[in-house]
Amino acid sequence: MPIQIHETMTRGIRPLETREPGKVGMYACGPTVYNYVHIGNARTLIWFDFIKQYLVYRGYEVTYVTNYTDVDDKIIERAKLEGISPDAVALKYTRAFEADMNALRVQPPDLTCKATDHIEDMVAAIEGLVEKGAAYDAAGDVFFSIESFPSYGKLSGRSLDDMRAGERVEPHEGKRHPLDFALWKSAKEGEPAWPSPWGPGRPGWHIECSVMSTKYLGMGFDIHGGGSDLIFPHHENEIAQAEALTGTEPFVRNWMHSGMVQMDAQKMSKSLGNFVLAKDIVARYGGEPVRYWALMSSYGSQAAFTESSLGDASAAYERWRTFHGALRHSLGEFGAGPPTSRAENETLEDVPGSRYLKRFIEAMDDNFNSSEAFAAVHELVGDGNKLLENDPDGEELRSLGSTFVELTNLLGFSFAGGGDDSELVSDLVDLLIELREEARAEKAFDRADAIRERLAKAGVTIEDRTDGTRWRLSAVDHTPSVDE
Repeated sequence: MPIQIHETMTRGIRPLETREPGKVGMYACGPTVYNYVHIGNARTLIWFDFIKQYLVYRGYEVTYVTNYTDVDDKIIERAKLEGISPDAVALKYTRAFEADMNALRVQPPDLTCKATDHIEDMVAAIEGLVEKGAAYDAAGDVFFSIESFPSYGKLSGRSLDDMRAGERVEPHEGKRHPLDFALWKSAKEGEPAWPSPWGPGRPGWHIECSVMSTKYLGMGFDIHGGGSDLIFPHHENEIAQAEALTGTEPFVRNWMHSGMVQMDAQKMSKSLGNFVLAKDIVARYGGEPVRYWALMSSYGSQAAFTESSLGDASAAYERWRTFHGALRHSLGEFGAGPPTSRAENETLEDVPGSRYLKRFIEAMDDNFNSSEAFAAVHELVGDGNKLLENDPDGEELRSLGSTFVELTNLLGFSFAGGGDDSELVSDLVDLLIELREEARAEKAFDRADAIRERLAKAGVTIEDRTDGTRWRLSAVDHTPSVDE
C-alpha cells in the first residue's frame, strides 16, 4: 500500500503520487534570519527533515530544498536595533539557526538557497509577470494583481471578502486592490538594494520561494511543506505567482502543512510575544529529548508546549536511552543502524523484529502517524526489558536490539553521551560492587544492602554466584524521586 498523506488543497487523505515514480522533489520554507528560531519554527523543520528521511527509508530518491530569507524588512529593522549591517544580522542568525538544527539532529537539506543569491532570477520572474498583465509597476514598487488570477484562494479555500476581513492589509496608494501584494519594493535610503527595471530595490517575501523552488525542482514538483500559518497568504501567493508566470498548473502536486505549537492556548509566535527559543529549550533538556517531543505527536496536529509535555518526552526518551545502554552492555555491538531502505514492496515476514517493524511502518505510511509509530517502539522496549531479565544473551534479544537501533536511528536518535558511555558505566558499577564486597567481608551487611539497593534503583541488577558477582543493566526508569 503506498504512503498516504493529508493534502492541504484537496483537504483529505490520499496516496502520495509523484511526478516520476520512485522520486520526490520536496521544498520546505526556511527561516527569515533576523532572530533566533523559536520551538514552533524548529518543530516544523524537525518534521520535514524526518519526512525526508522516512521517504528515503521507504525507497524514494529524494531531493530536499529549503531556503534562507536573508533580505527582509525584519532583518533591516534588526540591523538598526543591533547597530550592525543587515548582512551581519543575516550571517549571525543563519549560524545560530544551523547550530540549533545540528543540536536537534536535523540533517542538512540537499540544497539550501539564499534569497540574495537569486535576485536576478526574481527580477526576471517579476518582469515576466508584468509582461503577462499579472503584475504592475506603482512608482517603483511592483505588485501582483490578485484579480488577474481567477483561482486565487484555492489553497486556503477563502474568498476575497474573507481574506480582506481576516488579514492585515498593507496600505499603498498605488495598489489596484487592497490584497495585491508586493513583488518588488523600492529601496529607501540606507537600505540594501539591487538594480531592476523599476529602480533600485529588493524582492518581496513571497516571490522568493516560488522562484527558488521551481528553479531547482521545476513546475509541478512533488511536496511543498511548511507550517499551517503559511497557507495564507504566503503559499497562496506562491501558487498565484508561479502559475500566472508559466501559464501551467499545478505549481505543486502535494501541499503538506504541520500543525502549530500552542502555548497558553495560542499559536506560538514572535509577533504575539508568546514564544520560547529553541536554543533555550535545548540547553535545558538536550537536543534529542526536544526532538522526541517534536515528533511524538503527528505532524499535522497541534503540539502543546508545556513543562509537563517536555518532562514527559524527556522521561520517555531516557527510557529508550537506558534500554539502548542495557543492550550495549549485554550484547556489545548489535546493530549498524537503518538500512538504505525498506521499499514499499519489501516483505518483512523474515526480518528480525518484524512485528514491531510492520507496526511502525504501517503507522508512518498512514499520514506519518508518529504517535502510533512511537507506541510500536515502546512496545519493543517493554518486551526487550523482559528479555534482558530472562535471556540477556539470547538471539531474540539481539534481533530485537537491531530493530530498535534501526527505528530509533531513523527517528534521528543516537543516544550519545549516556547509554553509549559503556566503559565509564562499567568502571563505576565495578567500583561499587568492590565496595559492596568489602562491606560484606567486614560483615557490614547494612552498608552492603544499601549499595545493592542503590544499584537497583539506578537500573543495575546484580547476581551473587559461586564464580563471583555478575551484574547487568535492567533498563528501568531512573527518574529521581523527590527526596533524592
